[in-house]
Amino acid sequence: MKQNSVPVKSWLAAGLLSGLLSTASAASLNPLQGEIIGQVRNGSGVAQMGASVYLYNRYDELVRRSLSNEQGRFGFEALVPDLYSIRVILASFVPAERRNIAVLPSSENRLDISLTSVLSSIGVTSTPSSPGTLMTDDWKWVLRTSQATRPVLRFLPELEPKSVSTTHSILAGFSNTTGVVKLSAGDGQSFTRGSEQDLGTAFSIATSLAGSSRVQLSGNVGYAGNSGLPGAGLRTSYSRATENGSSPQVVVTMRQVYLAPRTGSGIVLGSENTPALRTMSLAFIDKAEVLDNVRIDYGFDFQSVSYFDRINYVSPFLRATFDAGPQGRVRVAFTSGGRPTELLARDGQQSGELDQDLTALALMPTLSLSNSHVTVERTQNLEIGYERVAGSRTYSLGAYAESVSNAAFMISAPGDFLPAGDLLPDLGSTSSIFNVGSYHRTGYNAAVKQTLGNHAEVSVAAGRAGVLTNQQGETSFADSGALRAGIRESQRVWVTVRAAGTVPGAGTRIAANYGWTDFRVLMPAHLFVTQASTQDLGVNLYVRQPLPFNGMPWRMEATADLRNLLAQGYLPLGGPLSRSVLTNSPRSLRGGLNFIF
Repeated sequence: MKQNSVPVKSWLAAGLLSGLLSTASAASLNPLQGEIIGQVRNGSGVAQMGASVYLYNRYDELVRRSLSNEQGRFGFEALVPDLYSIRVILASFVPAERRNIAVLPSSENRLDISLTSVLSSIGVTSTPSSPGTLMTDDWKWVLRTSQATRPVLRFLPELEPKSVSTTHSILAGFSNTTGVVKLSAGDGQSFTRGSEQDLGTAFSIATSLAGSSRVQLSGNVGYAGNSGLPGAGLRTSYSRATENGSSPQVVVTMRQVYLAPRTGSGIVLGSENTPALRTMSLAFIDKAEVLDNVRIDYGFDFQSVSYFDRINYVSPFLRATFDAGPQGRVRVAFTSGGRPTELLARDGQQSGELDQDLTALALMPTLSLSNSHVTVERTQNLEIGYERVAGSRTYSLGAYAESVSNAAFMISAPGDFLPAGDLLPDLGSTSSIFNVGSYHRTGYNAAVKQTLGNHAEVSVAAGRAGVLTNQQGETSFADSGALRAGIRESQRVWVTVRAAGTVPGAGTRIAANYGWTDFRVLMPAHLFVTQASTQDLGVNLYVRQPLPFNGMPWRMEATADLRNLLAQGYLPLGGPLSRSVLTNSPRSLRGGLNFIF
């Protein structure tokens, strides 16, 4: 018996080892899932370490993020079969992006990423993984014949912890640090809906803590265009990814700017009694996976505004998403109070988390005056949207119903057109903001977007929405009350055509659109929260040109932003020489220089 026990034990141990190796090899990739791996190099073929790699699903939602190692390699394992997009960002290089990467069951997609200072590219090679099962037949036979399965334990010698300096320990906790500094100048911006308050110099920095937490700090400093007095805004956010799929985020935002008082208000610009507009907000946003294909995004934004008076209000928001995979996605959302800035900032992360953070900082509350008291525009919006991605084409449908109180729009009129107590000085122009009262409207839309390769896309969106009209035509209004009473609601059709692309060789990024409607009315812009549709008016052009300065620790971009070049969408109000108009889309030209590291 003893002579035969050794060969039997040896055979049994060999069988166990073979079964474990086969199981480990088979379990490395679930047959129902796929993976994306790749390597990041520069134009000379040198591997690049520390590149930020972002993985998005078919609806451009951030799914995962990773960093390339010292060999420039990265990987995303255990991916559900679907269409994905990859975006790679590294300082001193133009970001590389690849869309519509098809991940099939038991497949392996290899990406060859080349980063340059002008035009980066990503090559994809898809190969099926080697076939395998979760458990081999030999391993099953060993389990059936074994009388017991025992863990194998052994003692390890105690290892004394190595002394590590406190400074090194602190710095080791920070990773994936990125930043941007933007310098800009041009026409001043307005408080009207959708406009951004760019004071001239903006910066943003983001870093990861212990791998799962993310901290961002953004600032906007400079001088208001109409008063010449300094202004500033600061925004900081903290988010953390948890094991249950949620991602809670807390955001604190503070701003202070000075507005030039209107003639007749009794306030002297630059004196001690010059009022300062101060805002402070505390926002919370999170998501919950109710089912495998149902997600809820929820949160609130507590805002405090001080300008002569003080106003405090809360803006809750809730959005449910049902993802049916290739059949499309349905979203239902409800927002109340101010604009859901934080929800929109999280949705727009593919354009860059730093850019979205700066955009959220620049979107101040929509304010106005009524009888010398400050008011805040508040909106209740119920919206439903459907999106479906079919290859390189995206279809979307949507409808909404919104009620707006203390609606504020930009007014350009002679100084004696309305009392100074009903006009809030605009931040970056010589115009003012007027409270038109309340209105209720409904709208619906349809859109299709076609991707042309990896560097161009075109889209067409059309719909019908509520607008504001002047019932009295060219007749002058006696006072502010008569002006509000003369503005009525109606319905109009709108169409927006957009094209965007990158010029080969030069790397110039150009985005242009034209929005058409009845330009004799005022169409308020609707902020879609269930789909990525736009409702711009007039001719708009945005240009971003990478500057090829090699050897710098950062990369540089020159930008130009031209809005409503044909000055369309102005509602005439009558008055002296018919020079009084109301609009939410003023014409503006602005340019800048970005330093990205």
